[in-house]
Amino acid sequence: MSVRIVAAIAGLALAAAPPCPATAGTSEEPPSGAAAIRARYAKFEHRVPMRDGTRLFTVVYAPNDASESRRYPILMERTPYSAGPYGADRYRDWLAPEELEDEGFIFVWQDVRGRYMSEGTFVDLRPRAAAGSGAAIDETTDTYDTIEWLLRNVPHHNGKVGLAGLSYPGFYASVGAIDSHPALVAVSPQAPIADWFWDDMHRHGAFNLALAFTFFSSFGTPRPEPTEEQAGGVDFNTPDGYQYFLELGRLADADDRVLGRDIPFWNDLAAHPNYDEFWKARDVLPHLRGIKCAVLTVGGWFDTEDLYGPLRTYEAIERHNPGISNSLVMGPWSHGQWLGDPGEKLGSAEFGSPTGEWFRDNVLLPFFRQHLKGEGRADVPEVLAFETGANRWRRFSEWPPTHGSKRTLYFADRGGLDWQPPTATGVAFDEYVSDPAKPVPYTAEIVAGWSKNHMTEDQRFAARRPDVLVYRTAPLDDDVIVAGPLEVELWVSTTGQDADFVVKLIDEYPGEPRGLSAEETKKYPGHRQMLVRGEPFRGRFRESYERPVPFVPGQPARITFRMNDILHNFQRGHRIMVQVQSTWFPFIDRNPQSWVDNIFEARPEDFVRATQRVYRSAGQSSSLTLTVLPAP
Repeated sequence: MSVRIVAAIAGLALAAAPPCPATAGTSEEPPSGAAAIRARYAKFEHRVPMRDGTRLFTVVYAPNDASESRRYPILMERTPYSAGPYGADRYRDWLAPEELEDEGFIFVWQDVRGRYMSEGTFVDLRPRAAAGSGAAIDETTDTYDTIEWLLRNVPHHNGKVGLAGLSYPGFYASVGAIDSHPALVAVSPQAPIADWFWDDMHRHGAFNLALAFTFFSSFGTPRPEPTEEQAGGVDFNTPDGYQYFLELGRLADADDRVLGRDIPFWNDLAAHPNYDEFWKARDVLPHLRGIKCAVLTVGGWFDTEDLYGPLRTYEAIERHNPGISNSLVMGPWSHGQWLGDPGEKLGSAEFGSPTGEWFRDNVLLPFFRQHLKGEGRADVPEVLAFETGANRWRRFSEWPPTHGSKRTLYFADRGGLDWQPPTATGVAFDEYVSDPAKPVPYTAEIVAGWSKNHMTEDQRFAARRPDVLVYRTAPLDDDVIVAGPLEVELWVSTTGQDADFVVKLIDEYPGEPRGLSAEETKKYPGHRQMLVRGEPFRGRFRESYERPVPFVPGQPARITFRMNDILHNFQRGHRIMVQVQSTWFPFIDRNPQSWVDNIFEARPEDFVRATQRVYRSAGQSSSLTLTVLPAP
């Protein structure tokens, strides 16, 4: 992510946001920030040679009391977001969440190849080199070579190494575990990128406009020589991202015309709108093999950037590496919220306890303490997941759970959502007009860039629009606990030749109970429509993500896709709601709805209004299939 926003957006798995500016401290207050780090750690800078001779800038923070009789394990993060500040006399304001910082490790930060002060050429999501290809390099070999060097050159370590990272550094943690170095005993990929056709940049072929644009406005700038500096991002000159992106124009011209410089990966995005070999080479999941260390993968149910990554990373490691210690933690968090935030709420959604603090104290620290120091035994099950709606932690022996039952909710007439399939033999449908000139916003916030809170946001602002279909069950007689992925089947038609369909699963709260005080009434979320999961699907990919095809105007077509997993309790008295729409702007770019080979190349005249139909008859029944767990 952009360096200016990395602490708020991407985070760092070894570092929470700095609690306060660096100060020298007073006699009444302990030192904080860089002064506190300097008081406890000695900093050393190195240029570590890789097998091809490229030197990677590496910073070591060693506890001041490290000695022959007091040895510490190494805990490392490899990052594209800067290992700075640079200079042996300049210290970071933070090294890790305070739980890990207080525990004591030899903390290591490294600029990955081609970023900041490291030599070499940077490649986004560098593809895996062929195994056994001699001098070939990739992020796995760079991790291995770095560990080898650290073991030989950093004094007073105990011979054990841990690796962690969040978001992009989570990708480096994942690939660093491949063919694990013998000294690498614990790895924690947190919200790891797995494949940018599914994480961050796309959702089922639809382009994540606001996120990608903000990210690459600074991050993607070429860096010919090592430097301490990073190019600044685009200045929106407005708090209204909706209007900004509506006026942006043709996406293919954005880097030169708007950003003012050529950004290679933005050009790659524009040149590869389909799931071709370019994207397949950047899918890390098939390569997660030869892992011998313990793995703790962490993600957030409300992560707007990397939700696919942790779920699929855990799944791939489990499949390819039988018998290792491999755990998954999924909490009620936005991107990286579990590292530096109490985790009691996200937007207007409240979780009943400081879930982030609990995770750091009871899971993250014990995991590294057990595997790196041999102290205690972390009480971490195979899967630890937070059940939103009921606000409780649940333990599972597998994910997704297999002890549930598949149940299907069918779209019905008059906005109904029914557990029984339709029986009418005639053609039944609901329709709306989708106008790219007036797209449905993805958030009610006025915000530049993108909103994290939209993942739990009240959806009444959308439900009241004429271009959003709303389906809802009757009030539930019993709790309905849904776990795992959601399977969507839509029967649709359009008067255009292409269309997006956004499906949102929503928990609709009942009205306010009687007898509440005026103050209690203000706090009670009466009739709130809490977003639980939302996914767009670009209709041109309904047959294949590799080879898109247009719609035949007016002809019904079937779309099936999987929405990312949830663990949510729709409580008794609530309703399950589904909303369907064709725009979700500017989180997702606008589909022109006429046929163009590459939407990045679409011209203003290509964007047309279209009437979309969603069918709900016996032979063409639109539905959402859930896995429902028995009551615990």
